[in-house]
Amino acid sequence: MPGVAAREDAPADPRRWLVLAIASAAQFLAVLDLIAVTIAFPAIGRDFAPASASALSWVLNGYTVVLAALLVPAGRIADEAGRRRCFLIGMVLFGLASAACGAAPTLGLLVAARVVQGVAAAVLIPTSLSLALPVFPPHERATAVGAWTAVSAVAASSGPVIGGLLAASDWRLVFLINVPVVALAVAAGVRLLPRSVGGRGARQRWDLPGAALVLVCIGALVTACVQAPEWGYTAPGTLVVLGVGVGAGVLGVRHARRAVEPVVDPALFRTPGFGAATLGLLSYFVAYSVMMLGATLLFTDVWHYSVGTAGLALAPWPLTVLVVSALSGRIVRAVGERAAGVIGSLCFVAAASWWLGCADDGGAGTHYAVRFLPGLVLAGIGTGLYQPVMFAAAGLLPARRLSVGSGVLMVSRQVGTALGVAVLIALMGGQGQGQQQGQGHQQRQGQGQQGPEMGALRAGWIVAAVTGAVAVGAAITLRTGGDGAGATRGRAARPADRRRDRTAAAGQRRPPAP
Repeated sequence: MPGVAAREDAPADPRRWLVLAIASAAQFLAVLDLIAVTIAFPAIGRDFAPASASALSWVLNGYTVVLAALLVPAGRIADEAGRRRCFLIGMVLFGLASAACGAAPTLGLLVAARVVQGVAAAVLIPTSLSLALPVFPPHERATAVGAWTAVSAVAASSGPVIGGLLAASDWRLVFLINVPVVALAVAAGVRLLPRSVGGRGARQRWDLPGAALVLVCIGALVTACVQAPEWGYTAPGTLVVLGVGVGAGVLGVRHARRAVEPVVDPALFRTPGFGAATLGLLSYFVAYSVMMLGATLLFTDVWHYSVGTAGLALAPWPLTVLVVSALSGRIVRAVGERAAGVIGSLCFVAAASWWLGCADDGGAGTHYAVRFLPGLVLAGIGTGLYQPVMFAAAGLLPARRLSVGSGVLMVSRQVGTALGVAVLIALMGGQGQGQQQGQGHQQRQGQGQQGPEMGALRAGWIVAAVTGAVAVGAAITLRTGGDGAGATRGRAARPADRRRDRTAAAGQRRPPAP
């Protein structure tokens, strides 16, 4: 059976935890470079004054939009050209782009280097998961994905602290610190990462029209989300870009149904569990981003914490994720993937509900410890249980589709995150945009402006609870287990799928080259 889950009897790879560490390092850098740069934004703006806020915003948005738009095409290229090769190329490119960001003499060059960083991150993120999953036996896969998820959560939650500390010395260190980490990861990857063979069997045709439609669809949708607070939610520019994204998506679906080798094969979503995971991650990350940004704004703008103190106040969330992720494999084996996903998403709904009912505009210790801290712990439990189960759905796919499938799941993450941020800022009537770019708290302190109202934050937590409930529904419909790996070989699969899967299976049975 060609799916990753089919290798039930394969011996455990003794290098598997080192492979996971290398893959997780790539994930950590890609996520950290988004969050940490947000905190360094005011320092970047001072260095490149008198650049406009609109021009400066592309230091953030150039990375976000390109990353989201290229995840799926990059995953497909990795499946065809070889995941190990693409991962190492992506790592080297990420390191070079980071060095270029740190040395950029002008804002234009900095934005260009950030775009290249986004391209490299789009290659790294789907290949990191697809490289790590196959080396783990099925019973350890939930633990492995839990560790990979925990790294992402720690990067997102520690980004404000790391970015603030580095930017306090020099904002360029936020980028330059990546270079030695990349060098170590590349050196270790050359020695340890398993070789993957791309393009098994007959040579596959590259679906250029489909790749272009995916790129335009995701790029336009994410651009509309991240630019709407500045352009205006009903402004002609926002509506035109949004319409282009929706139109490209409709054309992309029609194209995928007719193409011989579409860049996103509809058979992916006929794999039991994969469609539910895609929907679940999209709705979950809307809730996640609303809650993370809402908590940050509450700390900095309502309770008037410093950025560093706010980062420490958020720390129980990633710390809880670390503990739960370490136990996620045992929990999944005890209750099953579906039950673990349901419990995790219910914890997220409970966290949003707790803040909705208990959080207020007081900032004293009792307000944090009693009214907010329990929600952070519940959110950490939810993250530690839900994300591993849903991201592990990539392991249900045939081996030749691992990277593109991972890319689809990552797109759900990126689009959900961008949408959640846009929704919360819209609920605030545009307040918090400066904070999202790392400068709102300082500006409001200097100008005497008020932060976001508690009513807007509570409305955001209602959105988080509702989208978290959608994630609960997706977890309930999740189908995993032994029948998932080869699902595309069943009645839902096309004859061409079955022929390619048999070819891939035959290739896997060949003895490795000496």
